[in-house]
Amino acid sequence: MAFIALGINHKTASVDVRERVAFTPEQLVEALQQLCRVTPSREAAILSTCNRSELYLEQEQLSADEVLQWLADYHRLNLADLRACAYIHSDNEAVRHMMRVASGLDSMVLGEPQILGQMKSAYAVAREAGTVGPLLGRLFQATFSTAKTVRTDTAIGENPVSVAFAAVSLAKQIFADLHRSQALLIGAGETISLVARHLHDQGIKRIVVANRTLERASSLAEQFGAHAILLADIPDELINSDIVISSTASQLPILGKGAVERALKKRRHKPIFMVDIAVPRDIEPEVGELDDVYLYTVDDLHEVIEENLKSRQDAAQAAEQLVSAGADDFMLRLRALAAVDVLKTYRQQAERLRDEELAKAQRLLNNGTPAEDVLAQLARGLTNKLLHAPSVQLKKISADGRLDALAVAQELFALDEGEPKS
Repeated sequence: MAFIALGINHKTASVDVRERVAFTPEQLVEALQQLCRVTPSREAAILSTCNRSELYLEQEQLSADEVLQWLADYHRLNLADLRACAYIHSDNEAVRHMMRVASGLDSMVLGEPQILGQMKSAYAVAREAGTVGPLLGRLFQATFSTAKTVRTDTAIGENPVSVAFAAVSLAKQIFADLHRSQALLIGAGETISLVARHLHDQGIKRIVVANRTLERASSLAEQFGAHAILLADIPDELINSDIVISSTASQLPILGKGAVERALKKRRHKPIFMVDIAVPRDIEPEVGELDDVYLYTVDDLHEVIEENLKSRQDAAQAAEQLVSAGADDFMLRLRALAAVDVLKTYRQQAERLRDEELAKAQRLLNNGTPAEDVLAQLARGLTNKLLHAPSVQLKKISADGRLDALAVAQELFALDEGEPKS
């Protein structure tokens, strides 16, 4: 049994690489089933966000190279390029890594809460795909429990620091008075919802929410007195937008250089501030080449985020201790469960041997054999059968020179070499 956490994130790979390794929601079930089919992974889950793509696996024996090869093949990447930015954690370190991720300790924004929900979604999808079994299932439950303890017992999530908050903070630096500005938000997911909330709290003049489905855009817009449009209407609304923040799951850019260029001409080159939080990117990188456009990606928000993290450093240290304790406790309980399984099997074997000897004893009694002789035969037979397999194995490991195994056997059977012989 081996746990593996394998992937890339914002620390090891640029947004160009991350968007190529990202999984769409539509791909996940098929990808998970293929992963378990073509690699030695018995259980698997995939977490794919704008900042990371990670595989959580359970295998009989550690075999990460085949998984890395599968990941490269699936996304049509060069294996050497992927290996250069990938990380692989196993067993206790894999458990600890998952708990750090779920607690927000490995996020670009330290302590951000969205990642826990994303990890729960990854678990739900893996269950739907049928690729989560008892071991990985237990690990996910322990991970969620530890993350909850971190949230409850530390102040790591008290301050409003997130990618959404960082984007709005940067907008405030460029536009001194948001009361006069209009914002176009592309997407209607959790990140855009947080952006809308922050902009609304800052008193922005007008918010427009664009989404593939008008129903979802309207549902979000209603919460903040905003206006909802379809993605096809973006070019018309772009003319009035001072701030554009986008975060969708689209595999192709939604906003191109031509559309922005036309909008700038109609705006008489009044500046537009843009933040592309999506991976893959929603806004063509060439848009950043235009004059009067300030285009930022998630990677560009790092400096803004750093300024808001100082108050969380003490809380992070306490959180790290909780994560380490959670990982150690999980592995301890897992080892205890393994012992329970061995004991259960051994007990079943012993009970089978007992029943066989009892049946023999019963036949002897029915045939008139004296009870004293039957009891003696029962004791000898049961003792011999219980000792047969251990005796054979002890002779074998002794012949192989495995003194460490002999020492374990001495401890297992509670044998005291100093005890006087009778």
